[in-house]
Amino acid sequence: LEGTRWQYAHGVENEELLAPEAYYLDTFLFERGGNKEIQLDLFLDYQNNLKIYPKFQQFFRDTQIPSLIIWGKHDPFFIPPGAEAYKRDNPNAVVELLETGHFALETHVSYIAQRIREVIGDE
Repeated sequence: LEGTRWQYAHGVENEELLAPEAYYLDTFLFERGGNKEIQLDLFLDYQNNLKIYPKFQQFFRDTQIPSLIIWGKHDPFFIPPGAEAYKRDNPNAVVELLETGHFALETHVSYIAQRIREVIGDE
């Protein structure tokens, strides 16, 4: 529980914005039979994501698709340079680093929804 809670709370300015049921539910779901092994397999498999990054990067260079990249400035897993990197492949990408951690939607859902409508559209 404390490890999962840390993932939610690390880098968050106001922890009162976090709904405890979110990290309690995650912890409960992690404890299902076989799930820890599945999670470890997913972490290990991340290396395969890295192998296809050039395809993602080429897609962004080719399409210049409207992109909103919102990141928690204090995310311990996906650090700010990862967000900024999108602008190398798509100079039109809008990158915003929020004063929060890994689960930005937990603390900034209304703001993020507003920015999606403004940058991407609401259709």
